[in-house]
Amino acid sequence: MIKHMVMWTIREGDTPRSKFEKMAEMKSRLLNLKEEIREIRSMEVLFNSPLAPQDNYDIVLVCEFSSWAELESYQMHPEHQKVVEYVKNVRKDRACIDIEY
Repeated sequence: MIKHMVMWTIREGDTPRSKFEKMAEMKSRLLNLKEEIREIRSMEVLFNSPLAPQDNYDIVLVCEFSSWAELESYQMHPEHQKVVEYVKNVRKDRACIDIEY
């Protein structure tokens, strides 16, 4: 089993609301991938608490896959690539870790 975790900080917008709207749109697009990509065993998209330190990441994706091949298939899938393009336009920083267990 592979656990794929990605964290992002989102670029500030004109207002705090616009940053949240970007995060909400990103969450929606990511969660829609569950319907499009059969290799995804599970997926969560979570926001950092407003009470947490401001230098934390803003959003985290946690996915599970049965194998490295399925993770690679997910990453190369055209629908995932569309989400990647959106995320590149709204993110500031990114960190990723893949754990085999």
